[in-house]
Amino acid sequence: MGSEDRRAGVFYDKLGDWKAEMVAVRAVLLAGPLEETFKWRQPCYVWNGTNVCMPGGYGGRCRLSFFRGVLLDDPEGLLVPPGPNSRAARVMEFHSVEEVEAARGAIEGFVEQAVKLVEEGRTVDLPPDDFELPEELEEALASDDALREAWEALTPGRRRGWALHFGGAKKAETRVGRIEKARDAILDGKGMHDR
Repeated sequence: MGSEDRRAGVFYDKLGDWKAEMVAVRAVLLAGPLEETFKWRQPCYVWNGTNVCMPGGYGGRCRLSFFRGVLLDDPEGLLVPPGPNSRAARVMEFHSVEEVEAARGAIEGFVEQAVKLVEEGRTVDLPPDDFELPEELEEALASDDALREAWEALTPGRRRGWALHFGGAKKAETRVGRIEKARDAILDGKGMHDR
């Protein structure tokens, strides 16, 4: 049996949308070996201190995200990338408690595989920086020592997220505006989804 975290319990109690589905996912996860903890203002499930999975309710569905999901054997194709730029994470999506219950065996199987990956020390082999920095960001980093230092201290994933966000704007002035708005968050060591 997994261990519960009081903060996670408070989180689940306060949920509005997708509460029943999220609670059902939690029950499946706590029936297994994972430890429940609280990271990034939401529950996270870990094995030996390593992140394994994280549930969430987003838009029109409840999701269970596996951090190393790309490494999981998924012959039924139940896991999908959470977004077009996702490289390691894969998610299961649910629209009802009945769907969660029907997927119980698959969830348990994915958790078992994920625990084995942690025990074997397997990680997703990602290139350090496989993205181009927009010209406006390069200029901002060259002219702002504090921003450059904070940028270099960000995790590769946070740098990637910001670079994709900035570079996704079509106009130069929009890219500059996005960089200016993000400066304080970057100085605080945050990624674009940490705000």
